[in-house]
Amino acid sequence: MDDDLQRLREERLRKIEARMQGGRGGVIEITDGTFQETVKRHPFLVIDLWAEWCGPCRMVAPVIEDLARDFAGRVTFGKCNVDQNRAISTQFSITAIPTLLFFANGMLIDRVVGALPKEAVRSRVMRAFPTG
Repeated sequence: MDDDLQRLREERLRKIEARMQGGRGGVIEITDGTFQETVKRHPFLVIDLWAEWCGPCRMVAPVIEDLARDFAGRVTFGKCNVDQNRAISTQFSITAIPTLLFFANGMLIDRVVGALPKEAVRSRVMRAFPTG
């Protein structure tokens, strides 16, 4: 029974990821409900924590979309709306947005707070992940 439940969860997560990648240039949506499975599934993951009302977040969004295309197949990029996913915000003590969280093999290895230019974020990605 547990194997069936796990299989269903994985199928659902794959469908959600596929749907989100189609609409956002390779960036997946991460929620409180999908966070744990997403971190386990993707060895190199960058999560953009944002909110609709946040001006600097809107500046970071195209940077994340561009980098998701540039690093496709090597690093996964996700977005998490902090207003809709409070558990993630609480778990990582998010006090300012945008915040980028970098995960390698399920472990938080870096954090960037604020809107950085594309090349600065690219350099952090390359430093954080050996595949970059």
